Amino acid sequence: MIERQTDIQRRLWMQRFLRASAASFALPAAATLLTGGGCMEMPVGQGVADLIYGSNGYSNGQFQKPRAIAIDQNQEIYIVDLTGRIQVFNTDGKYQRHWNTPATANGRPTGLAVGRDGVIWVADTHYFQALAYTPTGELLQDRSVFGVAGIEAGEFGMLTEVAEDAAGRLYISEYGENDRIQVFSPQGEYLYQIGSHGTDEAQFMRPQATAFDDQGQLWVADSGNGRLQVFKVGDDSAELVKIVGEKGHDAGQMRFPYDLFFDEDQNVFVCEFGNHRVQKLAPDGTPLWLWSSPQAGPASLYQPWGCVIDAKKRLHILDSYHHRVYRVQS
Repeated sequence: MIERQTDIQRRLWMQRFLRASAASFALPAAATLLTGGGCMEMPVGQGVADLIYGSNGYSNGQFQKPRAIAIDQNQEIYIVDLTGRIQVFNTDGKYQRHWNTPATANGRPTGLAVGRDGVIWVADTHYFQALAYTPTGELLQDRSVFGVAGIEAGEFGMLTEVAEDAAGRLYISEYGENDRIQVFSPQGEYLYQIGSHGTDEAQFMRPQATAFDDQGQLWVADSGNGRLQVFKVGDDSAELVKIVGEKGHDAGQMRFPYDLFFDEDQNVFVCEFGNHRVQKLAPDGTPLWLWSSPQAGPASLYQPWGCVIDAKKRLHILDSYHHRVYRVQS
């Protein structure tokens, strides 16, 4: 049976959220805001950003609406923006290097992920391909999946994400007319499809992000439907296990979840583009914590596209429409 949260659970957790949120902003301190133009001071406390890096621009360390973020085992952070470049930072927001995708005239990538052997996967959305890179930006032709536009097996709509399981299979998400996840072998051969366009169970409205938990289950941010769908995957098919969340603004509800990932305790963090926040959920979907910000002024968080967690348990959140990154203690 598909698991869902009850209205009573959600109301109880919402009351806890409101108490916790009120307390989280009660401890002022000083934090550093790093921008292309220098530094400024801002309030900080438990649950409040202790560092903001990046600003609007085209120089190294600046962004044009950053759209995806990933972190590797060496604690390097990869960010792609509307310039089509992948910039690399350390966890203190210091620019390290960058590279560009081959072409951007048709549009820019919207997905980044780190593969099991350190490969950096780029969902080259408007060119219908999944590009594999080394951490220094060398394109791996033999690992990449080059496709064409279409709705048939092995053809692509608008790519959103690439995930890799323990066996090396690739799960390539797409939206548009397709709204599905296609599964490929490590050699790039088409295996099968998960889901289709729609609002029913095991259907998607823009599957924007994917991640595997420690049981090997595939979690999908079904963004247009405001929920997460969880699948048990196999060699030739996938089975829906449960659905977490529904459309809404309350705790445990979601509006356009655009990213998700797991911490070491298998809690799932969900970045919500529509609700301007990040939620932390237990593996069963129970709300545990959220972080949002005032919706006005220089400290606001506006339509975040993604987030990652570093080894010090700090979230790095793409404040996309403000062209910067928040760092927040989780």
